[in-house]
Amino acid sequence: MSGMFLNLAQIPGMEAPDMTAGQWMTTIWEDGGFMMWPLAAALAIGIGIIIWKLIDLSITSARTRKVLRAVDERLAARDVPGAIEAARESNTPAGRILLAGLERHGEGSERVMKAIENVGLIQMAGLEGGLVWLATIANVAPLLGFLGTVIGMIQAFQNIEAAGEVEATLVAGGIKVALITTASGLAIAIPMNIMHNFFVTRVDRLVIDMEESAQKMIDTLHEIEASATA
Repeated sequence: MSGMFLNLAQIPGMEAPDMTAGQWMTTIWEDGGFMMWPLAAALAIGIGIIIWKLIDLSITSARTRKVLRAVDERLAARDVPGAIEAARESNTPAGRILLAGLERHGEGSERVMKAIENVGLIQMAGLEGGLVWLATIANVAPLLGFLGTVIGMIQAFQNIEAAGEVEATLVAGGIKVALITTASGLAIAIPMNIMHNFFVTRVDRLVIDMEESAQKMIDTLHEIEASATA
């Protein structure tokens, strides 16, 4: 966000040649008024969620690939008990989904699919944890910025009314201060929205991998069951 505000210094009429980056940000903060506090809180929460989800999904993705490979290898060798053990030890969403199906492998394909679907819904909600908050911040930050702008414009007109005359510098200064919160809100919302979509894509990819592995597991269990009854 600081980079965007520093770029504003290159716009004619907004030069600040004697300001350092810290001084520029301090000026922006002070000019933005009290609405900069909720915007800063939204930014801090959003950054925290992004860091958490990056770490969480990276670990989950690596462990998911590991358990899917382990279960596939054991099922390919017709080692159902070994597949159950591998799924149980993984302690991952994918492992819990596969374990739910594997534990019912002797009850028929329909019971296996039903168990996978029920557990899958619960695990899906866990994978999407935090994304609702990120989407909320992406939606609320511009609104907070617009609210700050409206409040700033009201204050600017109050100053004009108190002065008793319209001066270009007074109007321009009030509008500039009012628009700072809008720019801040948009600067927060844009990266939050991008990261939200990025995480949704990663979760969808994980879900697709788990669905493919679950379907492969069901087919293998069906083949084992058919060979056992033949």
